[in-house]
Amino acid sequence: MSAPIEILRGVVHPWYCDNFGHMNVRWYSHFFDDAAFHLWPLYWGSHKKMQDEFAVHTVTASATVQFLQELLAGDLILVDSSLTRVGRKSCTFTERMLHVDTKEVHATYDTVEVFFDPRTRKATEIPAPIRRALENAYQVAPQDQKPNGDDTCRHPKSSSES
Repeated sequence: MSAPIEILRGVVHPWYCDNFGHMNVRWYSHFFDDAAFHLWPLYWGSHKKMQDEFAVHTVTASATVQFLQELLAGDLILVDSSLTRVGRKSCTFTERMLHVDTKEVHATYDTVEVFFDPRTRKATEIPAPIRRALENAYQVAPQDQKPNGDDTCRHPKSSSES
């Protein structure tokens, strides 16, 4: 597993809350989906770059959200992500939504991203340069992570530089 990387920050606005007073489930998905778009530039390059250089992009084949603690209007959140698997045609990420002040995890999002050829409308192998970047990030040793969530600000391209 790679070290977690912070990929998004946000605020729980009052209009995100439902009649029970906490953030409605649709907004967790909103934050996680927006955060996922920030992953690729951190590991290799944007979806546009993937399409321009290899005529592929990724699609989400599976997404599972676990709701652990409620969030309330005014709460500040951050989303971090870890690469948990690199396959032949896909990779898996785990995103966590943490409270900025407490670093408590409020939700997790496990997603399988499949490399996709839009011309054939089928899964395709991960292009070699992207695979190398993912495998290098996957090799980041997580032993120096702190259990209270202070490990959320890593960048995979700079992890080998430290």
